[in-house]
Amino acid sequence: MTFKACKKEEKMDREFQKKFKFEGSIKVLTQMMVDPAATEKRGGEKNLPLRRGEILDVIQFTNQEQILCRNSQRRYGYVPRAVMLPL
Repeated sequence: MTFKACKKEEKMDREFQKKFKFEGSIKVLTQMMVDPAATEKRGGEKNLPLRRGEILDVIQFTNQEQILCRNSQRRYGYVPRAVMLPL
């Protein structure tokens, strides 16, 4: 990884921590897949855009309805638990 790419990732992580009021280091708890039968959804202010069959990194199980996740483009957001499948 180049120095420039590393700095960009650090900046994205700091923005995530500020936006979601997340304290501490970012640790991936597990990976889950978006249900292939789910409808694709656009992201909102704090919601992550979803693509069928996409593998997401789970950062935090926030409540019974949502999970805080990161996608392959290092974007963060909430995802409904109803559309997530364990790997």
